[in-house]
Amino acid sequence: MMAMASLAPDLAQQILAHLGVTAPATGSGGVTTPLTLSFLDQLIAAYCRTVPWESAFRIARRAQVAETTHCPRWPEQFWRENLAQGAGGTCFESNYAFFALLQALGFTGYLTVNNMGETVGCHTAIVILLDGQKWLVDAGFPLYAALPISPVGVMHRTTLFLVYTVRPSGHNRYEVEQHPHPRHNAFTLVDEPVAEADYRAHTIADYGENGLFLDAVIINKIINDQPWRFNMRETPWQLHRFGWGTDTVVALNGEAATTVARHFGLDEQVVKLAFRRCVAE
Repeated sequence: MMAMASLAPDLAQQILAHLGVTAPATGSGGVTTPLTLSFLDQLIAAYCRTVPWESAFRIARRAQVAETTHCPRWPEQFWRENLAQGAGGTCFESNYAFFALLQALGFTGYLTVNNMGETVGCHTAIVILLDGQKWLVDAGFPLYAALPISPVGVMHRTTLFLVYTVRPSGHNRYEVEQHPHPRHNAFTLVDEPVAEADYRAHTIADYGENGLFLDAVIINKIINDQPWRFNMRETPWQLHRFGWGTDTVVALNGEAATTVARHFGLDEQVVKLAFRRCVAE
C-alpha cells in the first residue's frame, strides 16, 4: 500500500471528537484493536454529516489567491477550516483530507483518479484494504458506506439512502452504480494507485482554467439523517431534501447566501463571497 499525507496525532484526535467517533481502544501491552469495517463505516457516516460536499470554499479560495499552485487546501488546512468554519470541499481535496485521517488512524490503502462518463480523470476515490478485501471509500461523491470490490463478480451494498453496485468492467475498471437515483452510473473506478505528487498536481490543476465547480455554489450534506442539496445552477434557487427516491423542494426564506450558509453550517462570509463571485461572472 502507498503511504501519503497523514495528520498529526493531536489533530486527528480533534477531528475524531468533532465527528463524534471513538477510535478503537488500545489493549494491554499497547496493542491496538484491529481496524474494522464497522469503524470505517462509522467514520464515513460521520463525515457525510459533518463535512459537506461543497464548492463555496474553493470558489472563495480561487478569488483570494492569485497563484493557482497556492490554491489547494491540503489536508491540515482543510480539516482546520472544517473545525472552525464548517468547510468541506469537492472530490480532490475532500478525499485527500479523509485519506489523511484514515492513514493517521492506521488504515492502509491508496488514492485513485477516476472517470465519469466520457470525462477522464475528473473524480477521485480511496481504496482501503481490510483483511485482504478491497473497499471503495469516497468522501468526495460521497458514497454513504464502504463498497466491496471484486474483479471476479458483481458486489452490492445497501445503505440508508441508496443501494450500490460495483460491477467489473475491464482490467482494474469498475462501474459504480446507485439506486434509486436519477444518475444510475455514479462513476468508473480506475483501481490503480496514484502517486502523491501526481495527485497533488491533479488537485492544483482543478483550480486552473478547466477546473470544476468554480462557477457555481453547490452544497450537499446529510442533515438530521436526510440528504440535502443546494445548487446555484438550478433556478429559482431552492433547497432540496431527498428521501428514498424522492425529492422535496424547500423554498429559501430570506437572503439566499445567508440562508444557505446557516442551513448547511458554513461560514457565512465565505458563502457570501462565493455567491458574489459567481453572480458577478
